[in-house]
Amino acid sequence: QVQLVESGGGLVQAGGSLRLSCAASGRTFSSYCMGWFRQAPGKEREFVAGISWTGGTTYYADSVKGRFTISRDNSKNTVYLQMSSLKPEDTAVYSCAADSTPTRVRAYPTYWGQGTQVTVSS
Repeated sequence: QVQLVESGGGLVQAGGSLRLSCAASGRTFSSYCMGWFRQAPGKEREFVAGISWTGGTTYYADSVKGRFTISRDNSKNTVYLQMSSLKPEDTAVYSCAADSTPTRVRAYPTYWGQGTQVTVSS
């Protein structure tokens, strides 16, 4: 079992930056692959970014590639999502997720945080 708590959301102007954090507790953090998802009003939840157990491999949705960076600090049991060049269409509730493999965390992760709101104004 792992518990996830996101922080760092807020209101930012288009073109700005924001960094989200997700703190994990419970079983060994480094045994989990981690991911970020988002859900905008009226839309389905979508995968944003993922990272392997040690951080050696990262992967992104095409819509955020080159603008968002996922990273992790296993000594702090935390995964981050650095978001730059934000656009109004990035507005959504962002949630972190965890599972045992990259495939699972990208498609159907077992563990979820409660989410944090990101709003990008034009």
